This record gives sequence, structure tokens and C-alpha cells, in this order.
Amino acid sequence: MPDAVKTNGQIEATYTERDGERILSFSGPNGSAAIAQNIEGYAMLKVRPTADGDELERYYGFDMALDHAAELLGESIATLPIPDPAADMGM
Repeated sequence: MPDAVKTNGQIEATYTERDGERILSFSGPNGSAAIAQNIEGYAMLKVRPTADGDELERYYGFDMALDHAAELLGESIATLPIPDPAADMGM
């Protein structure tokens, strides 16, 4: 069960805490992307194609991870909806 969901009409963002991770998943007409961080919030952010997918890259900053996620979705970073509990991800 997700902790929070936010949509912009085309892209849906789901924030969930599970298996020791905070996960922000995106899905849209052009694909999916996920950003994961340890539950304590002190580790680098991992970008994956899906919440359960293999890690593609790690970033310190949330903005850098969002930029990569937007690229995977074929979208602009400005169009990505961010649920409130995910707003503080990153170092």
C-alpha cells in the first residue's frame, strides 16, 4: 500500500516505504522510473527503471536523481509530480 500518490494527469508518482527503503516510483505513457534511498535517508539515491529493477545510477542530490528519472520517462523534470513525503529525499 503506497504512503502517498500524486499525479499531474499523465505521470503518476507513488511514494512507499518498504524493505528498508524509501521508494519514489513514477509511471507514465512513455515508461517508468524509480528513485530509492535507505529508510534512514542518509544514503545516495538509486535510480532504477522500476521499484524492483536493477540500479542504473547513484546520486547524492535529489535533483540529479529526478533529472535521470525524467529522462527515463521522456519528460521534463518540471513535470514530475512529487508526493509530500518524498520532498526531502537526497542528502
